[in-house]
Amino acid sequence: MFGFYGRILTVDLSNRTFSIDAADPGLLESVLGGKGLGTALLLSRNPAGTDPLGPDNRLIFATGPFCGGPLWGGSRYGVFTKSPLTGFYAESYSGGKVPEAIDRTGFDAVVVEGASERPVALRVHPDGCTFHEADHLWGLETYEAERAALGVAEQGWGAPGAVVIGPAGERLVRFALIANDSWRCAGRAGVGAVMGSKKLKAVVFQGDRKRLLADPKGARAYAAAFARAGRENKGVQAYKAYGTTMMVALMNTAGAFPAKYWSQGSCAHWPKISGETFHKEHDVTPHACLKCFMACGRMARLSKGRHQGLTLEGPEYETIYAFGGLCMIEEMDEIVWLNDLCDRLGLDTISAGNLCALAIEACRRGVLKLGLDYGDYEGVGRLIHDIANRKGVGELMAQGIVAAAEEWGLSDLAVHVKGMEPPGYDPRALKGMGLAYGTSPRGACHLRTTFYKPELAGMIPPDAIEGKAEMLTDFEDRLTLFDTLILCRFYRDMYTWEELEKAVGLATGLEASRPELRRKAALVLDLTREFNLREGLTAKDDRLPSRLHREALPDGRSLTEAEMETLLSDYYRLRGWTSDGRLP
Repeated sequence: MFGFYGRILTVDLSNRTFSIDAADPGLLESVLGGKGLGTALLLSRNPAGTDPLGPDNRLIFATGPFCGGPLWGGSRYGVFTKSPLTGFYAESYSGGKVPEAIDRTGFDAVVVEGASERPVALRVHPDGCTFHEADHLWGLETYEAERAALGVAEQGWGAPGAVVIGPAGERLVRFALIANDSWRCAGRAGVGAVMGSKKLKAVVFQGDRKRLLADPKGARAYAAAFARAGRENKGVQAYKAYGTTMMVALMNTAGAFPAKYWSQGSCAHWPKISGETFHKEHDVTPHACLKCFMACGRMARLSKGRHQGLTLEGPEYETIYAFGGLCMIEEMDEIVWLNDLCDRLGLDTISAGNLCALAIEACRRGVLKLGLDYGDYEGVGRLIHDIANRKGVGELMAQGIVAAAEEWGLSDLAVHVKGMEPPGYDPRALKGMGLAYGTSPRGACHLRTTFYKPELAGMIPPDAIEGKAEMLTDFEDRLTLFDTLILCRFYRDMYTWEELEKAVGLATGLEASRPELRRKAALVLDLTREFNLREGLTAKDDRLPSRLHREALPDGRSLTEAEMETLLSDYYRLRGWTSDGRLP
């Protein structure tokens, strides 16, 4: 088949064996690889009710049909598993250079099962994989681990790339991440903890394979024209200028920037932590993944402060919101330091910032005796170390927000969906994001629909209810296709339905009309829902925490339970599901 390798590698860590199997052509045609293939493999290979940190939970790496070729935005990989944070479906994505190293191994998916008794590193290559003892890597922070892991690469193949976990993943912190290219992360839902549960410290990918496209000449011509048009796009220019840091000003102006642990829609100090100030006060330049002309990444070197000289790619908007908004930290250089700390230890910054802010509230209520308060960046830094090392109160917080909130008697205050904390878009101001958070299969997520975009861009009023689910499902279908192709979200304004029809056809030769693409997206969404229903999900798991209905923002904006019920009812109907969110 064009656009696919037609091969799946299965690695058994318990027995240190592997097998190479043919991928079902009918399945690839139905779901287009990536998320679709990963979800189908989880359904068929994970036993129902599997312990997320047990050997039977599969950890699946996949790239998509656009990776490694001339089409833009496809240097991405996905990780699919059962989440130790939520107990439901987990998907997480990352970019950089490593995705093309993964792709050159010549597999549509790499499935890791079982668990090693001792730390192990894998080298995956077109002929299968080799197993390497990794006791010397265990305990290393992510940057050092990645550099050291590349030592198992061999001559005769293409440039290697590695994915690794840090100490948080080793210690099974339930929101641990998988890191690559130093600062790129498959960050959400605890995929790093699954890797740690298997004693898998690193996977090095190396190969020389290349996908065969249906129309290589046409794809190259299309990519050239796409780039010419894209470089003039105002959105592209904005991302290249400021990256996601530009969202700080936008969201505070819109009153949708969660602050002081979800009690405010903006914070007075936001100009100090804005993208404009960051670029003015420090040495910040654009940085891109492969096959990207957008360069939204920020390669930053701090020019002043106690961390002067600290260099990293970041921070992204979500990290600024989590620490600068929820924890009310007013110094950008301290947010950068906390970003670096989380990256080194291997922690998701969204979950970490949310949990630290909840801990601040617990201290204010006298539940915890940590002397921690808003703006205390040193205290937050100590807490992050404690979480990654499961030390003191960090032992509890490493289990996630549900366990911590219950222990502290703050379940009514805690903000999460399905056990995962939301990113930085308050659903009381952007009501469509409430529906997006509620129905996301992995827990509160902005990337599944990026529905803040149409609400902020005036495509539909933020406070509208009527017609919102219909627009959201259109966005969700198209972005689900992005995840089967594993495309970068920030190309959403350029890969319209019409452009996807052209690009998918050039890559795969399959029928790629809009109705057919939407059918494929609906199938992938149904498979994902089936996985979650099998794992015990009910319609109540699609609801927001009652606090977000009970408490209005200071400016009076709110999302009522009745409005949320209307949104959910419309969504279920449009998806063809039953009134209680089950498959027909």
